[in-house]
Amino acid sequence: QVQLVESGGGLVQAGGSLRLSCAASGRTFSSYAMGWFRQAPGKEREFVAATIWSVPNPNYADSVKGRFTISRDNAKNTVYLQMNSLKPEDTAVYYCAADSSWRKALSKITSEHDYWGQGTQVTVSS
Repeated sequence: QVQLVESGGGLVQAGGSLRLSCAASGRTFSSYAMGWFRQAPGKEREFVAATIWSVPNPNYADSVKGRFTISRDNAKNTVYLQMNSLKPEDTAVYYCAADSSWRKALSKITSEHDYWGQGTQVTVSS
């Protein structure tokens, strides 16, 4: 079992930055693919970014490329999402996911993911 706890959300003005953290329990954290997703009101949950040890370059949604950076610290069992140049359309609840495969990590189907955190709210004002 893996438990995920997100933090770092909040209210920020457009153009600002936030760093989200996702702390994971479990001794096999380094082997999991870790990802970030977001869900805006009235919309489906969407992929933001993902990383896994076996893939050199993280994967990003086109909408966040060049602005967001995913990273992980295996010693701390934590994955981060650095968000710069934030836009009002980035407003959403951000969720962390842990998956046993890269295929699952990139899946758009919520039920295919192994573990989810409870989410953290990010609000970007214009």
